[in-house]
Amino acid sequence: MQHVPGIAELLLRTSPPVMIVPGGGPFAGLVRECHAPDEESHWMAILGMEQFGWYIASSGLPTTPSLRVPDRPVVLLPYTLMREEDPFPHTWEVTSDTIAAWVAWRLGLELVLLKSVDGIYRDGALVPHLDTPFPCDEVDPSFLRFVVEHRIPTWIINGGVIPRVGKFLSGEQVRGTFVGTTF
Repeated sequence: MQHVPGIAELLLRTSPPVMIVPGGGPFAGLVRECHAPDEESHWMAILGMEQFGWYIASSGLPTTPSLRVPDRPVVLLPYTLMREEDPFPHTWEVTSDTIAAWVAWRLGLELVLLKSVDGIYRDGALVPHLDTPFPCDEVDPSFLRFVVEHRIPTWIINGGVIPRVGKFLSGEQVRGTFVGTTF
């Protein structure tokens, strides 16, 4: 959470369309601790995404509940959209990772997933490029399959390294994982 203001500052200076799909952060963590049934946990976690979205917005970014390509960086407040569309099963197999991929797919945008790790790892080594899904701990179990099946060019980088995020937004190659083939 401490990196949000720095990332928001970078995003406010960026020109490509950016729709920020918030993770659940500590709010989704609390939902997991409740051990509620899947149906209730699903909607509580999406509300957690919305809460984290409001936190991100507190750094000066506007919000939107709508799914459309923005003309400036905006934070998606996903609860109403997810209630209307309801595109996924209500399990922990799908988290904000796959929801972000779904948003990118629906909008026809590339996806940059900011995580607390440098990318996807296999056998202890960072995988710089992958085009075939495999089980991993860095993203939810549905994410890689969804991204590959829907042909979404995706970069996974460490959002906790703000200079790296800035370099990426400037078009520089940075440490991370690219998911895709020759889309």
